[in-house]
Amino acid sequence: MDRNGDSARDEGCPHDTLAFDVFSKECLSRSTLEHITGRWGSLTLGALHEGSLRFNALRRRVDGVSEKMLSQTLHALERDGLVLREAQPTNPPRVDYELTALGRQVAEQLLGLIHLVEGRMSEVLVAHERYDEAHKVR
Repeated sequence: MDRNGDSARDEGCPHDTLAFDVFSKECLSRSTLEHITGRWGSLTLGALHEGSLRFNALRRRVDGVSEKMLSQTLHALERDGLVLREAQPTNPPRVDYELTALGRQVAEQLLGLIHLVEGRMSEVLVAHERYDEAHKVR
């Protein structure tokens, strides 16, 4: 029950059913969506779609991400069940990251969006020019 006496089910985000609603501020799915669609989350998932990567290789692939942000992103995606962290018992230690089955599905959807944006950037740039021209400071 929430503070108004309504059940979580009425809020669209119970903990024990499939009726999640990302538009509800209390819904757990919202934080997962934020992890996926944030700049570093989406780029990390896209990079891992190419295959298993070690931390530094992943950091090089996701150009511009700091070590701290990549680490935080990987922890969040691992907790959400999208990324698998596999530590090898070697000296020095070797840690590989790869997508889970769910992570692969999510990454495929993201890559569709990424490819759409990349393919239509000429239109975006024209829109930028039109907007900037129309909103010049006079």
